[in-house]
Amino acid sequence: MRKLFFFAALLCVSFSFSQSKDFKVTGKLVDAEDQYPMEAATVFLQRVKDSALVTYTISDKDGLFSLENSTSDEYLNFYVSYVGFKTYHKKIKMDKDVQDIGIIPLEMSNALDEVVLKSTAPVTIKKDTLEFNVSSFKTKKDANVEDLLKELPGVEIDEEGKIKVNGKEVNKILVNGKPFFGNDPSITTKNLTKDIIEKIQIVDTKTKAEAFSGEAGDKENKTINLTIKEENNKGVFGRVSAGGGTDERYEFAGMLNYFDNDQRVSVLAGGNNTNSPGFSFGEISKMFGRGGSTSWSSNGSFSIGGRSFGGGVGITTSQNAGVNYADKIGEKTEASGDYFFSSSSSENESSSQRETILSDSRFFNNTNSKSENDTDSHTANLEFEIETDSTFQINIAPSFNYSKSRTLYSSNDETLDEDRVLTNQSTVNSNVESFGKDFSNELSLTKRFGSKGSFLRFELENRINETENDDFINSNTEVFGTDPETINRNQFTDGEKNSNGISAELTYRLPLVAKKLFLNFEYQYARDKDENRESTFDFNEVLQDYVDFNTELSTDFEYVDSRSIPGVALSYRGEKLSGRFNISYNMRTLKNNDLLRPQFNVERDFNNAEINSYLNYRFSPKASIYANYRLSNNPPALRQLQAFTDVSNPLNTVVGNPNLEPEKSHRVYIGYNGFDWQKKTGLYLNANAEISNNQVISKTTVDPETLKRVTTYENVDGNYNMGIYGRYSKDFKLDSIRKIKFRLGAWTNFTKNVNFNNDVQYDSKVNSLTPNIGVDFIWDKVLEFKPYYRITYTKNTYGIEAFEDRNFTSHDAGVRTATFLPKNFEWRNDVSFNYNPNIADGFQKTAWFWNSTLAYSVLKDQGALTLKVYDLLNQNTNARRIATQDYIQDSQSTVLQQYFMLSFSWKFNSLGSKGESKDNDIYFFD
Repeated sequence: MRKLFFFAALLCVSFSFSQSKDFKVTGKLVDAEDQYPMEAATVFLQRVKDSALVTYTISDKDGLFSLENSTSDEYLNFYVSYVGFKTYHKKIKMDKDVQDIGIIPLEMSNALDEVVLKSTAPVTIKKDTLEFNVSSFKTKKDANVEDLLKELPGVEIDEEGKIKVNGKEVNKILVNGKPFFGNDPSITTKNLTKDIIEKIQIVDTKTKAEAFSGEAGDKENKTINLTIKEENNKGVFGRVSAGGGTDERYEFAGMLNYFDNDQRVSVLAGGNNTNSPGFSFGEISKMFGRGGSTSWSSNGSFSIGGRSFGGGVGITTSQNAGVNYADKIGEKTEASGDYFFSSSSSENESSSQRETILSDSRFFNNTNSKSENDTDSHTANLEFEIETDSTFQINIAPSFNYSKSRTLYSSNDETLDEDRVLTNQSTVNSNVESFGKDFSNELSLTKRFGSKGSFLRFELENRINETENDDFINSNTEVFGTDPETINRNQFTDGEKNSNGISAELTYRLPLVAKKLFLNFEYQYARDKDENRESTFDFNEVLQDYVDFNTELSTDFEYVDSRSIPGVALSYRGEKLSGRFNISYNMRTLKNNDLLRPQFNVERDFNNAEINSYLNYRFSPKASIYANYRLSNNPPALRQLQAFTDVSNPLNTVVGNPNLEPEKSHRVYIGYNGFDWQKKTGLYLNANAEISNNQVISKTTVDPETLKRVTTYENVDGNYNMGIYGRYSKDFKLDSIRKIKFRLGAWTNFTKNVNFNNDVQYDSKVNSLTPNIGVDFIWDKVLEFKPYYRITYTKNTYGIEAFEDRNFTSHDAGVRTATFLPKNFEWRNDVSFNYNPNIADGFQKTAWFWNSTLAYSVLKDQGALTLKVYDLLNQNTNARRIATQDYIQDSQSTVLQQYFMLSFSWKFNSLGSKGESKDNDIYFFD
């Protein structure tokens, strides 16, 4: 019966559009005054009866446009919108398959002429801003901002949640020009609903000081600003969700927002034991995060968009809460702030097999480990923007953080020679408690002079960090062979690290040509000081306490890094061409005092020139090319310079090298990005290369009998890393309700590393190629079908006879589907397949991963009942192979297993001047 109903619904949907007929409307736009062609004007058609958008396009460099679609209406409203010109309107009769409107002259206007019609254009292209009218883009009824962004032309969101606009990454999202929960894009895109947004503006990323002074922004990164209608910017809205499932899995999340024009208060809370940050509301694609943009840190916490949520690899239980506040204080000050609390508990078990290749032999490591981590953290950020008058701005941004964590860790490790004979083995058990406090503050003062672009800016930043560690460790190491050795350690280490830093920068910009050509004079001074003390005590069997100070395993360092950097920069901003060339001279002093071993004190001076430059040329509003070159010099790390012998690992002794030189690195990047609004095609290409000389690398010597290692550091020349990336996309319209989105891309990488293997210098090269393809079939209000495929070829070659060249191939494929019938139902599936034939025996080589969710809308679409299934086939795995210059490692660790969960979500919205609930219809276009 259900199948019959489903096909009947499909038939009804198809019949409703069967009366539509295809059409094509063409013409040319010119300036009424001088008859020049008008490029980048928005041309669109709307239905007469309800103003629903039918289709739109952007005029090309010759002012030509072509509108193609289908309609059953007898008449449509025809509009032309262009910034600074009167909106052109005409009602046209749709009685011809093809009709040419001819030449349309656009007349200049003042701002008052555009009050009524300027907001109806689906896309507006300004010099530095791309603006989308949200009411022109259809999404599902309960869509969030991420769902909305996926419908915008030129905007791509990959499976990791990263957003790109015309090939350039988005690194900041604002709401009404203000940060929302500390500029974390994921909280904004996943939790704000689209029905409160009026417009989406996309610009080059700038700091507030850069925006105030009129400087060019970051050409390779974009900022999205979400604007809310003024009349709808007052009220309360939010969402709550909770669910429970098998294997005692659970989730809950809630968000409450109060907007009163300039004043904005938001509160959120969440928790789960499903490896999620806790701020999404039951959507399977957002709750199950298969790696995505989540990154794991060494202390077991994970972060999204730079904000820590606690956790760890394996299974994580987390609770989070936060509040965000923004307001305008008086006429001159804007303030914003946020506070977060996060708590997590994680557990993980992992195993690995490593084959290490030496110049004349090889050996093997097998490791099994287990860890448990508990972390609590508190973070608070404030930001003040003060404009005392139209020429002077002050920005202040303090930040505070406190965290504490406890980690229990145990491991068993064994090393075997090439004949698989056990050579050494070790066990480790540790219990670490750590406490950290951080404070930082950024101050910026900008004074503008005149109207030609001159300004003076002073910036000051300071950082204070205090960390305490209590580490109990019990280890046993056995070395076999002709001279066997057993090392037992039962120790306590009291660690303390204090860091403070300050940097100040003064910039004066002199306009050589008003608002176009500028000369910058810059000076920066910075000083960072680290105090690192670790006092290790052996366990005294008589006193039954950790009282015997172990000098060999204790350290007490003071490290100072000071820089004085004068520089000059020349910049140009034209209509199509912009660029900047900056050269500076870095006078750097590194100083280390070893309070336990004064003979190892180090003081080194490094003086180097540095260059940072870029060039950007815009062929048209739809295409541009960008190039960057950077010369930088990086000094060796403190630990690498110290001649102190570190024996904390009985199987690997580390000795520093005080004679190391700074690394000199040349980085080149060139990219092209373009989106053709007429053809709905996108082409993005980029290439990058980095060549390093004097790069600091590890040099390890392995004892042939015991396989114990001694590691030091050396400078080498000739390392490089080069990559090429390309992506092509095309939208095909089948009819008024069906379309296909096609994506084809590839990236390739070439890397060369110079290494040492038992004092033998050699080079290793890794070449990889990853082509990929994706096709999205979208049938409006019926279904979505999105298959994809990716294959990776990797070739490893070595400049040493002992190493055998190796080739690897892995396959990733999948399909994402969605069906929206019967009414109020939504069924989504995400099926992926991974095949890696190179994984060692004993590790899973293939895996199917299938997530599924079935949602039913209730309470007039304000609520949703959702049944989710995670890992439907119960095959989730994270087995992987790593190949480096001298070893190959296969590893696998704990993963989240299959579960079923039933959840309920409810959203509420009283935005509006009268407080009534709003239900904004969103119309579809191609």
